[in-house]
Amino acid sequence: MQRVRVRVSTARQEAYEIIIGAGTLARLGDVARRSLSPHVRRLVIVSNQKVFSLYGERAAQSLREEGFSIAHWLMGDGERYKTAATLTRLLAFFSESGLERSDAVVALGGGVVGDLAGFAAAVYLRGIAFLQVPTTLLAQVDASVGGKVAVNTSAGKNLIGAFHHPRAVLIDTNTLQSLPPREMTAGWCESIKQGAAGDRHLFDGTCSFLRHHTLDTALARKQGLERLIAAQVAFKASIVAGDEREELTRNDHRSRRILNFGHTIAHALESITRYRRFRHGEAVGYGMLVAGEISKRLGLLATSELELLRDAVRLCGRLPRADDLREDEILSRIAHDKKMIDGQLNWVLLERIGRARIVEGREIERRLLRSSLRAGLKNISEKRKSEGEV
Repeated sequence: MQRVRVRVSTARQEAYEIIIGAGTLARLGDVARRSLSPHVRRLVIVSNQKVFSLYGERAAQSLREEGFSIAHWLMGDGERYKTAATLTRLLAFFSESGLERSDAVVALGGGVVGDLAGFAAAVYLRGIAFLQVPTTLLAQVDASVGGKVAVNTSAGKNLIGAFHHPRAVLIDTNTLQSLPPREMTAGWCESIKQGAAGDRHLFDGTCSFLRHHTLDTALARKQGLERLIAAQVAFKASIVAGDEREELTRNDHRSRRILNFGHTIAHALESITRYRRFRHGEAVGYGMLVAGEISKRLGLLATSELELLRDAVRLCGRLPRADDLREDEILSRIAHDKKMIDGQLNWVLLERIGRARIVEGREIERRLLRSSLRAGLKNISEKRKSEGEV
C-alpha cells in the first residue's frame, strides 16, 4: 500500500491523505471514520449505474460497518452529464436525504463523478465534506487530487467551479480491471501529460512502464502499478502544495498552470463534439501534440523532444480520429477557454520534456497556430492509415 500526503491551506484542513493499493475499497469505512468529523451520521454516495453495480454495495457495506447511514444517487455516464441541470438534481437529493452541514458525500467513480459530487459538496449548505474514491486511471492520477471541482456549460468545459479539497482519497487499483481499453488510454495520456509538463523522470518511468507491460501484465504486477500511480499523485501533490489556487501572476515552471498542458485544445475538441467522441484524456493526447507542434515552431522545443512526445502518446493507445474537425470551429471554442487573462489566452508549451513554459497567445501567430493544429491532429490518424486501418 502506498500513501501520499497533500498539503493544503484551507480553514477546515491542513492536509489530506491519498491511499493507494489493491483491495483498499474494503477499508473505505475506516478511512471515512478517521478522516471525517465524529459528528458525521449520513453519507450520500454519488456514482453512475455501471460503477455502482460493480462497487457500490461493497463501498456501502464498508461504510455501514462503521455506523454511517447511507443513501446513493446515480448520474448519467459521461462528460455530457456534468451540467448545472444535473447539479441541481443532486442538490435536491441532498436536501431530500436530510444531509446536514456535519454530514458528507462520497464520490465513487471517474473524473466526471468526482467533479460533480465535489462541486455539489462545495456549494451545498456553503460547503460540506467529501471523499474521493476514483475508479478510473485518469481520476486516480489526476482528477481526484488537488481540489478542483466543476461543471460544464454550453459555452465550455468547467466554467462553473470551485476549489474544494476532499478529506481523503482512496484508490483501489483493482477497479482498473473493469475498465475498457479506451479508459486506460485516457488515463495514460493524462499520466504522460504530467511528466511532460513537469518531471522528466516521471515521463521516462511512465513510458518505460507502457513499453514493457500490457494492461494484463501491469495489473498482475500490482505493486509496480501502485508505485507508478503513487509517483503520479506525488508529483501533482507537490505542484498543488506550491500553488494551491493556481495564481494568475505565476508564470514559472512550477506554477499549477503547467498542469493545463494539452488542455486548451482538448477542451475545444470535447466541446465541439458535444463530449461524445473523445474521452477527456484522449482529447488531452491530441492537445499535447498540438502544443508540442506550437513549441517546436516557436523555436522552444527541439524536434527530437517532439518525437519523444509523439512516441509517448502512441504508447498510450489508439485515439479517435480528429483530423476531420473544422479548424475554424476549434479556434472559435478556444476563444472561450477559461484560461483567458486580460483578453489573451495563455498557452502551456514545452521548452523540453519535463519543463513547461507559459506563453501569451499574442506571441503565437494565427498562421502558426493553424499549421500546428493541422499537424497535431493528423499525427495519430496518419499513423493509423499507414498501418492499413480505416
